[in-house]
Amino acid sequence: MKWRISKNTWVALLAGAALAAAGGACGRLVVGDDRVAAARKEKGAAVRDLFAAKKLAYPPRTLFLRAFKDERTLEIWAADDPAKPMQWIKSYRIAAMSGDLGPKRREGDRQAPEGFYRIDRFNPKSSYHLSLGLNYPNASDRILSDRDRPGSDIFIHGAEVSIGCLAMTDPMIQEIYVMAWDARQAGLKAIPVHIFPTRLDAAGLERLRQNRNLRQHLDFWENLASGYRLFEKTKLVPKVTVDKRGAYVFEGAK
Repeated sequence: MKWRISKNTWVALLAGAALAAAGGACGRLVVGDDRVAAARKEKGAAVRDLFAAKKLAYPPRTLFLRAFKDERTLEIWAADDPAKPMQWIKSYRIAAMSGDLGPKRREGDRQAPEGFYRIDRFNPKSSYHLSLGLNYPNASDRILSDRDRPGSDIFIHGAEVSIGCLAMTDPMIQEIYVMAWDARQAGLKAIPVHIFPTRLDAAGLERLRQNRNLRQHLDFWENLASGYRLFEKTKLVPKVTVDKRGAYVFEGAK
């Protein structure tokens, strides 16, 4: 499951490195144009149509993002009531993501994280077009990752270039950003984001077990699979806590 990086992606990575050398992280602020207004003008109607097709209110009352690294997929789910099962809204292709399958454990490892996160900040003037910040390191990461340098500044953003983030095309991040921002402005406080190595059903876990180079992550992935299965069964985002060992604990899991 080693990812191959195309020539175009290498060019994009070099461009991203140049931005980083100039002081730009994934969420670095760039003073200038109103990209949210432009995104709303270009994508607002399409976003509303997505929710109308599911007979859901807009802005969404609840919103949930779920990413699968091996499949390079970011899913959007929503519901009119947090107590009701969520509906799939749309899947987006992740344009770029560095590293291998497995969690992020230290600064500079080039890994995209895996686990249970939430959007904790919005950057409408990012060096990478628009960006949604994740609360990495979370409580689990602070226990299991390097205590001094676990890394930080993990975003879902545009520009199709990434070192540790989930990079989308600019048109895609426009849609995602608009729906997340509108939900936040309408009063939604928490937008969870779950990131998995792959779909953690029985077949997905078996594929991971067969890869000898990744076996050090199996216990961690079994833990993630409990949360994955709970959502698959109920279509409700599970309530997640972290125990003293850094393992995720899911309310209602058996």
